[in-house]
Amino acid sequence: MEFEEYKKYRWFFTASEKLVVGGKSAEQNDELLNRIKNVKENLIVMHTAEPGSPFSVIMADVKKVSKKDLEECAIFTGCFSRAWRSGKDNTEIHIFKKSEISKGERMKAGTWGVLGKVEKMNVALKLALTYQNKVLRAVPEKSVKNEEVLAKLAPGKIEKANLAEKIKDKTGTSLNGAELASAIPSGGFRII
Repeated sequence: MEFEEYKKYRWFFTASEKLVVGGKSAEQNDELLNRIKNVKENLIVMHTAEPGSPFSVIMADVKKVSKKDLEECAIFTGCFSRAWRSGKDNTEIHIFKKSEISKGERMKAGTWGVLGKVEKMNVALKLALTYQNKVLRAVPEKSVKNEEVLAKLAPGKIEKANLAEKIKDKTGTSLNGAELASAIPSGGFRII
């Protein structure tokens, strides 16, 4: 499935090179889910069990999605949710199909209903910094070959503004602060 505008959303590629796209706000979540409603393929959609999360979509037909793809997307969804900002180590993710989502007229922005079976997965909140398509991304560690990992992150106390300097101190890797800020979740960090 083609999705040329993916870079305006949160995004990454799984280890099997499937594009995952997630909203950056309630409005972007609505925009993304409205766009995929008209796609022929049935897609996997994820959200955290609690409010304050992107809706993340694996942009491949459900029949082509592996268990590893599901796990990588779930980690990504959890890491860019309120759970990271709250400093949690893990969170529960809800997994469902595009065909099972609906939006009622009175539902506020970013809120969708699920009519069907919701699978659940508990994931650890950890990300690896790497380059995908020449853009710095914070992605699930399982999505990256070890030699391509620039640094590993978990929720912690380091402020976003100080993270580039702390990564350089710990790993020797120099990163552009603005590019780093664009790639990572909101909240504090720990370099692991």
